[in-house]
Parts: sequence; C-alpha cells; structure tokens
Amino acid sequence: MTRASERAVDAVRELILRGDVAAGGRLGEAELAERLGVSRTPVREALNRLAAEGLVEIVPNRGARVSSWSVSELEAVFELRAALEPRLTALATPRATDTDVGDLEALATEMLTVGAPGPDQDLDAIVPLNRAFHGRLTALADHPAMATALAGAIHAPIVLRNFHAYDDASLRRSLGHHLEIVAAVRAGDAAWAHAVMTAHIHNARAVMVRIAREQET
Repeated sequence: MTRASERAVDAVRELILRGDVAAGGRLGEAELAERLGVSRTPVREALNRLAAEGLVEIVPNRGARVSSWSVSELEAVFELRAALEPRLTALATPRATDTDVGDLEALATEMLTVGAPGPDQDLDAIVPLNRAFHGRLTALADHPAMATALAGAIHAPIVLRNFHAYDDASLRRSLGHHLEIVAAVRAGDAAWAHAVMTAHIHNARAVMVRIAREQET
C-alpha cells in the first residue's frame, strides 16, 4: 500500500471513529478524495482496508457505507469485549508507573470536566479522551494478541458511540468509572481494576444496545 493510501486509511478511519459519518452513512469515493486532497485510488484502497477491519461495508453497485450492527451482533461484540478489556486492565495495573497513573488521571479528570452537565458541556470532546484512556491501558498491558482481538471487538461500539445518546445517569456512571479505574491502578489492585472495567463495559453495552434497538424499530 502506498503512503498516500496509508494516509487515506488513517484519515477515513478517524472520520468514522470521530462520528463524522454515522453508522450506515455513505462513504463516496469522489467526496472523500476531494475532502482528503488525494486521488480516488488511495481512497478506494483505504475503503477496502477498512472493510477488512469491519468499519466499512462495501456493497456491489451501491458503494461503501459505515458498518452498522444488529442488536444480536452488538451483544456478541460486548461479550467479547467484556472477556478481553477487563483482563487487559488487570494486566496493566502492576505495570503502571506514577507517570502512567498521572496521565490516566488527567484524562479521566478532563473527561469529567467536559462531560459534566452545564453550559460548558462538550460531549464530543469526550470521544478522543476516552480513546486515549482505554488505549493507554491496553498498551500498558503489553499483550499484543489480546490487544489485537480487542481492537476488532471495539469497532462496533466506537462507531455507534454518541455521548449525546447517554442519559445523565449512564454518563455519570461512565465518567465515574474512569476515575475509579485510576484509583484501582494507583492502589495496584488488579482485581478492583478488573471489576470496574467490567462494570464500565456493561454500562456502555446497555446504552449501545438501546440505540441499536431504536434503530431497528
């Protein structure tokens, strides 16, 4: 794959993960090429790569769209995520340095700040902070095989994630979980970290499955 294609992969992936194109949304080659300032060939290669990752669906004679998932598919995804991410969080706990803990706390605190209800609430700003928080824990675990499996499992909920869809109680739980995970990591308590991440995933599952059910009706 050429450098232009690699850049296109990263750019289109980011558009999807940021929620700029919703689940089921069309991904036109010409429009993307103009937006990214490249020819259509790198865009076509990027869409094929992202289709292999599960982020994009390519339908013959209809073009590419952001992947969407049924309720049963989402439930299966979350089952896999619940089996993997708490384990990775537990593995990360004894590996975390004071610097790691400080960085995780900064991310969790910033998420709470931007996500708290009020005139300054910025729910869209939570998304990159959340990705950085979970990514840092996965990297600390230093278990490439499990991390690769998790990457595939989180694509569906990331694409559907829209913090605007969270009710206040679910959002507060989610933001609070991040801070409690930091506390568990700081204490070196892998079992505690595992338990909170499990609760965190189940909270997200409830929201995402509700959204999927609403889309199916």
